[in-house]
Amino acid sequence: MSTLTHFDAQGQAHMVDVAAKAATHRVGIAAGRIEMQAATLALIESGTAKKGDVLGIARVAGIMAAKKTSDLIPLCHPLALTRVALDFKLCHAGKSQPASVFCSATVETVGPTGVEMEALMAVQVALLTIYDMCKAVDRGMVMTDCKLLEKHGGKSGSFFATA
Repeated sequence: MSTLTHFDAQGQAHMVDVAAKAATHRVGIAAGRIEMQAATLALIESGTAKKGDVLGIARVAGIMAAKKTSDLIPLCHPLALTRVALDFKLCHAGKSQPASVFCSATVETVGPTGVEMEALMAVQVALLTIYDMCKAVDRGMVMTDCKLLEKHGGKSGSFFATA
């Protein structure tokens, strides 16, 4: 098992020194979903939510969050992101699944460290924004299944989440 990189030999938290690492094209893809009442999903789909275009605002919030990740996660490096893209899929309720919105975020940079945290942050804040915009009609929404799906670039190569 590898060691935790954010602790020095004395066990003190520190920011990892990436100065000697090669700048490579890095990609992080994360996803998650927010479960809700069917009526809430219908409201989002129709575009008639009181606060406006729920998914449009959530997309902008996710992009902004990816750019601010190092301001919120103490040991993350500030990165010059080259791409942040969020996609949403509306999932209607079925026999064994509640209505939900699935969100995925793809974040890219060219640099010495990866963008996994930025992708995860984009998804979480986008889902929180959906909650905020719809909470007046559905306070029981649940954010779930947020995880890293893929990462590419750097010395460790690619990672793909298992199903």
